[in-house]
Parts: sequence; structure tokens; C-alpha cells
Amino acid sequence: MSDATPESTPSAPAEAPDFDSMTRDIADVPAVEVITTVAVHLMSSAAVNLGLAEEGEAHKDLDEARKLITALAGLVTAGATEISNFHAGPLRDGLRSLQLAFREASVVPDEPGQGPGEKFTGPVFG
Repeated sequence: MSDATPESTPSAPAEAPDFDSMTRDIADVPAVEVITTVAVHLMSSAAVNLGLAEEGEAHKDLDEARKLITALAGLVTAGATEISNFHAGPLRDGLRSLQLAFREASVVPDEPGQGPGEKFTGPVFG
């Protein structure tokens, strides 16, 4: 006789996520929170790609940083009227700081008005 008990049925599949509940949850999040959260993620990623994080040079990729900063500029510019100056002001400040950091990190700086996101924000000067 064996002490092992044979399994008669395979284990039940993992329970599927409750998409109805998840949909209700995201519907409860105010638009200003979604917009600012996305903006902060873009800022963080751009900063890493500019080499501003720990071990920055290992993650430095100015091409990726340019794309992220341009996307951030578009979001901030388009969303500013929707989220009020209270929320848009700090996002604009962060964007400007990233644009200046990009200019400093570039070996050959872009012409004024041609830097990342400057088609949305106008030229950025230090």
C-alpha cells in the first residue's frame, strides 16, 4: 500500500480577475489623478534615460529621453487647461528641468525651439 494519495482531478484553474470590479475602480479615479500619474511616470523614465538616477551613465539613452520628454510636453500642454494650474504648474516645472538637463547632456545641443518637447512649449533657455 502506498501512502501517496492519487490526484483524481487536476487542480482548479486560478480564478479569473474580476474585470467588472477593476473597471469600476478605474472609473472612480479622477482624470486629474490619471493625468498627473502618467506625467510623473514619463518624468521618472526621462530622468533615468538622461542619466540622472543612481548609476546614471549605465542607463543613459538620449534618444529615449527625447521621446519621453516630447510625450510629456504634449501631455502637459494638452492637459494643462483640464487639470488647473495647481496641478499643471509643478508638471511644467519638472518638464522644463528635464528639457534643460537634456540640453546639458547633449554633446551637440539642439537649436532653440528644436529640443525635445519644444514644439509644444516653445524654446527653453537656461
